Amino acid sequence: MYIPLTIILNSCIGSIAAMTVLAQGTGIVSGVELTICVALCMGYNAALLAGSNRKFSFWLLIVSLIANLLLILITLL
Repeated sequence: MYIPLTIILNSCIGSIAAMTVLAQGTGIVSGVELTICVALCMGYNAALLAGSNRKFSFWLLIVSLIANLLLILITLL
């Protein structure tokens, strides 16, 4: 029951991070930040679809959320 909620949460936080990164303009640094953001969000979704174990999926969710929140904070400051 929590899996759809985590997918929505991760996708929303990831899209906010992508929006804030792209709001800063385009360049090499923005491209790397956007790649990290998209790779982590898609990695979590792919891990769930592939049926990987719960512990790996949970840690991937935590890493993805922390990294995306840090990207949001970095680009807003």
